[in-house]
Amino acid sequence: MADSANIFLTLGVVVVALFFFIGEWFPVDFVAICVAVVLILLKLVTPEEGIAGFSNNATITVMAMFILSAGISRTGAIQIVRDLLLKWGGRNTTQQMLVMGGLVGTISAFINNTAVVAVFLPIVEDWCKKQKISPSQMLIPLSYVTILGGMITVIGTSTNVLASGISEKLGYGQFGLFDFTVVGLLTFLTGLIYLAFFAPKLLPNPKISDLDNVGDDYQLQDYVSEVIISPSSSLIGQTLRESGIQRKFDLDVLEIIHNGNHFPQPLTDKTLSAGDILIIRSKREDLLKIRDEKGLEIVADVKFNNKLEKELTEGQEKLAEILILSNSRLIGSNLKDLRFRQRYNATVLAIRRGEELIRDRLGKVSLKFGDLLLVQGPKDSFIGLQTTRELLVLEQRDVETLKSSKAWISVAIISGVVLLAAFDILPILVSSLIGVILMVLTGCLKPGELYGSVRWDVIFLLAGLIPLGTAMDNSGATEWLAKGLVSLGGSLSGFWILFFFYVITSLLTEILSNNAAVVLMIPISVKVAETLQLNPYAFMFAITFAASNSFMTPIGYQTNTMVYGAGGYKFMDFVKVGAPMNILLAIVAPILITWWFGLKP
Repeated sequence: MADSANIFLTLGVVVVALFFFIGEWFPVDFVAICVAVVLILLKLVTPEEGIAGFSNNATITVMAMFILSAGISRTGAIQIVRDLLLKWGGRNTTQQMLVMGGLVGTISAFINNTAVVAVFLPIVEDWCKKQKISPSQMLIPLSYVTILGGMITVIGTSTNVLASGISEKLGYGQFGLFDFTVVGLLTFLTGLIYLAFFAPKLLPNPKISDLDNVGDDYQLQDYVSEVIISPSSSLIGQTLRESGIQRKFDLDVLEIIHNGNHFPQPLTDKTLSAGDILIIRSKREDLLKIRDEKGLEIVADVKFNNKLEKELTEGQEKLAEILILSNSRLIGSNLKDLRFRQRYNATVLAIRRGEELIRDRLGKVSLKFGDLLLVQGPKDSFIGLQTTRELLVLEQRDVETLKSSKAWISVAIISGVVLLAAFDILPILVSSLIGVILMVLTGCLKPGELYGSVRWDVIFLLAGLIPLGTAMDNSGATEWLAKGLVSLGGSLSGFWILFFFYVITSLLTEILSNNAAVVLMIPISVKVAETLQLNPYAFMFAITFAASNSFMTPIGYQTNTMVYGAGGYKFMDFVKVGAPMNILLAIVAPILITWWFGLKP
């Protein structure tokens, strides 16, 4: 009776956790930690088991791989392929897709795929501008090829490393570094061929009129205007701070032009004079209110066009798009509370959230991962923004922000990590930690940069989920579910049972994190395989591959979210391209795994 009670209690925790994962009321890493605490309180795991995820081999290995990826990124080693893209890409979309996929996929096999997308987003956008093609043709494929490339080796994604750790816990040992490579390469090539020949027809391809006019994409015609301070204005003799207009009205003063001289940010202490021209971001209604109250003249029929954008970016000013990364402390806060303008000496003109465009009341908008901010400010401010670990400026990084002289050192370090693990000289955990130490000793990373390099949301997610797997095992819930599945599908062949687990996991990973899908499904699939005397490795491979088979939504995988706003996509764009990809790989991957492990068809 007690065992049955624990089984249903554990499954109840799983169901509630799924409810919160799907609802997205709280970040998934916070939900995972809450799950671990609840399991301890319900005595489904001991306190030691509840926090064991923080010391788990998989968690530490993933943390080390994030740091190694940062070393590669910050030395500019990945930027080397930029010239190869331009050299081999050509002007044919299919060729461009194949070249990009081949280069990016290869890198993703050894570097965390979110780090690869963070580096390649500005590179691919710049490449698209040079080739005069829309970035929307290339950014979803960029995300997809990094996901596919991550399945070529065990260290390609955190999911693979976690699956390897679960395999060891179940008594089957860790996966070898290249155990996934044959099946991974074949699925990668299948996906890349599909993308190269079909994605260009399915993806949006808007006309490219002026790729350098970034403001056009944000439809700022009615939100950015020029006003002149009239001789009777009450603002004369006041500074912007003293006037309080930016606090009272929903507006931002982007630039002050005095006697033909352009004054950039910061502007709060600039004294206003009659005849000064202010470039303002504001709704038309607020602009009319301030005109009547403060005595301003609106320059008639001025639109946010090339002229006004040129004025905003004249001299030391510029406009650029900035992506909020998943580890950003800005997530959940708004621009007003963050004092964004004061902190970064730059002003947000608009926010793109997927297909949604936000242009008013910006100060009160709660920021989310994947939000794309259109920012205007001094060029020096963007150099600072390029070095922050929480935001990504979608343009080529300035050379001075990269440690280019260390590029080949970082490549040599990660190559050494891979070789030591590949030839079983050292476990991947040990070799990756040695690599972390060498990154600091050689100057590729500063000691203080280590902490900012780690995706702590992923670390806490793993640490919180691992006890859930322990609770499932301790309570007997895994075995109970496995027996139920065996009774339902015991008459099926090995292939169809494998296919069933692949499809279920693939669906789960679209609404959960891929790591959660692996934690829940691998132990159950292994129990089923053991009961039916099938190869457990085949089932662990199927679950791991299916957990990364997340192409159908912009929220199913971190890299999809990163390109969602940047590409100006609609939700259905992912469905149109990703659904056929999901179906294709749901057929191909189980067949390849069945062939590789010799299961009966």
